[in-house]
Amino acid sequence: MAVCPLCNSLKELKVYCSNCNISMEDSGKVSDFLDPYGHYNDEETVKMGDGYPNTARDEICPHLFTCKECGSNEVKFVQEE
Repeated sequence: MAVCPLCNSLKELKVYCSNCNISMEDSGKVSDFLDPYGHYNDEETVKMGDGYPNTARDEICPHLFTCKECGSNEVKFVQEE
């Protein structure tokens, strides 16, 4: 079973804001914002309801990155390992 390297603190991803070019903060999985109780479900169930149709099949984890400077948000897809 593949795991997300960001969720498991195995790697870090540097993302820069497209508006102000400031380093953005990883705010976690998108599914955590869509369903605050989703972390109680198994990963496959969470992926079925995360709003992205290919996350389970492609083994990717959508992460929300937030800019503390301008408030901009971006979703980046992280390849699971």
